[in-house]
Amino acid sequence: MIQDTAIGQKTYLSIDKLWKAFGSFLALKDISLDINDGEFVCFLGPSGCGKTTLLRAIAGLDLQTKGTVMQDGRDVSNLPPSERDFGIVFQSYALFPNLTIEKNIAFGLENTGRSKSEIAVRVSELLDLVGLPDQGSKYPAQLSGGQQQRIALARAIATKPGLLLLDEPLSALDAKVRVHLRHEIKELQRKLGVTTVMVTHDQEEALAMADRIVVMNHGVIEQVGSPTEVYREPANLFVADFIGEMNQIESMVAKGGRLSVGEKTFACHPHPFPDGTAVIAAIRPEDIIPHEDGYTSEDPNRNCIDVLLNEMEFLGSFWRCRLQNERFGQSELIADFSINAVRRLGLGEGRKMVIELPTDRLMAFDRPEAI
Repeated sequence: MIQDTAIGQKTYLSIDKLWKAFGSFLALKDISLDINDGEFVCFLGPSGCGKTTLLRAIAGLDLQTKGTVMQDGRDVSNLPPSERDFGIVFQSYALFPNLTIEKNIAFGLENTGRSKSEIAVRVSELLDLVGLPDQGSKYPAQLSGGQQQRIALARAIATKPGLLLLDEPLSALDAKVRVHLRHEIKELQRKLGVTTVMVTHDQEEALAMADRIVVMNHGVIEQVGSPTEVYREPANLFVADFIGEMNQIESMVAKGGRLSVGEKTFACHPHPFPDGTAVIAAIRPEDIIPHEDGYTSEDPNRNCIDVLLNEMEFLGSFWRCRLQNERFGQSELIADFSINAVRRLGLGEGRKMVIELPTDRLMAFDRPEAI
């Protein structure tokens, strides 16, 4: 497991050697992770990777088979959810349909010893905080999905918990509402300074919201890092392939650590593989550079090759282009070229052109069969 921790920050949540088994199935395998005070962390991975199981273990909803969970210096490993300090928001909102919005938010406050007037003031504060000051007398069914999720969030933070847990809170919403609400949640988290853990399978959501991302697969942590780190410096081929688009080319390590594809070798980002190792050469579509007519692919100081532009797909802010070169066999390279580059270079389907694979963006990873 690769983990990045911020220097000089207080650890608020510490998970150590945590395992979770359901019968003979191991859902979590030796998970260790520290989360800093006030940090926004996303658990990201495909369905069945263990991210929700880990969140539920933190909440005490599914106790771990072994391992410890420390929250703010207190061992909560075997405590029931009612004795842990957290608020939680589920994908399904879980609002009480027979209670007004005010009473939904007040529900968790009524057993805290506050007076009715104190509760009313707190509910009013929370409605203002989530931008729904005039909706208190309505019922959940009278609100939109996005508004209901804001109320669920207000209810979760009503008691001022030290930890906020979000279990895919935006996945039931349509795309535009989701984008808007993720910005609001992040702004609210910053304003409150509450340590937050969110589960998601949406890469864009994690990249946009998280201070750090925990990438999970098959019950283990593959990488922990900032959004920039996990995207630009993936720890392995799974992370590289799961987050964003990635071209993958079967290759061999040649002399000096270069990558050999057919008869041509390419300079690449530093890697640990010895000469002769079968690897996957990988580069993101947006890192491929198109060159103008007359540029030669024989420049020994650059990773340039001749390609045929087979297909172009317009995706709004850029063109996704499929490029063919005999060195890559049947596999195509996918390149994302800006609208300005396509216009400036006069690119079109059937065009022969020269592209460059920048040395610092061409990476080498274990082949899947060698892992």
